[in-house]
Amino acid sequence: MPEPGENTGEARRRAARKIDLGKVLDDVLLGTPASAGPKAVTNSVGMSFVQIPSGKFQMGSPADEAGHRANEGPVHEVVIGSAFYLGVHVVTQAAYLAVTGKNPARFGAADGGGPEHPVESVTWLDAVAFCQQLSGRAEERAAGRSYRLPTEAEWEYAARAGSATQFAFGSSFGAGEGNCAAAYPHGGGEPGAAVGRTTPVSRYPATAWGLRDVHGNVWEWCADWYGEAYYATLPLRDPPGPAAGKFRVLRGGSWKNQGAACRAAYRNALAPHQRDSATGFRVVMSV
Repeated sequence: MPEPGENTGEARRRAARKIDLGKVLDDVLLGTPASAGPKAVTNSVGMSFVQIPSGKFQMGSPADEAGHRANEGPVHEVVIGSAFYLGVHVVTQAAYLAVTGKNPARFGAADGGGPEHPVESVTWLDAVAFCQQLSGRAEERAAGRSYRLPTEAEWEYAARAGSATQFAFGSSFGAGEGNCAAAYPHGGGEPGAAVGRTTPVSRYPATAWGLRDVHGNVWEWCADWYGEAYYATLPLRDPPGPAAGKFRVLRGGSWKNQGAACRAAYRNALAPHQRDSATGFRVVMSV
């Protein structure tokens, strides 16, 4: 409304100059916008990364979500304060071999796998050691890059790719969307014959944010200790996970699991020294 003695044009200009307090608060909370760096990066061993924008999302699942488990609630808003780079796919056997000189995978070339399949049969400790070795490579130090596992919150935020549904691409999951025990799809997803092992990391469609296999293929180690009731007490900005525990978080489901276990909210865990042929990892690149 115009001030006394002010014409309509002046009133419009004054209104345009007003501060949008909601936007200012979001800018303060959410930190650096995604445009602050390149959208995609390939490192010295050929690993591809995409930039995940800062933002906020609803973490967890409501009690009425099909397949919901108690450890997925309560649903709560989480702020991811800064953009970060995440592997387009999980670490492959080729990348793991290039960095460590080893390939512990159960599904190597002689068993239906190969270089472009996920490295699996790795412990949480193995995954952390890989990040340290990759960070220590001369080419990566020269580029100012280091590597780590994603937090549980970063993982779910990235896996959802801006969606509020059970999967990055909707509320159903089956043989057409990812590698799972496809005889048991979820939410009306397409049934199919189980592959019975891992598949190459680029076989299934990418999410809206360019990630592959966030649902199915192999479980992915996260940095956090696992807390059954952590959601009731966690900080709402960049939660780091509990300070201690017995198990480390796994996310994403695998080739062994029914579709329901591949939901974005599904939480699993293993002791950090355990390994199996359905567990791999994806890494964050810090610049």
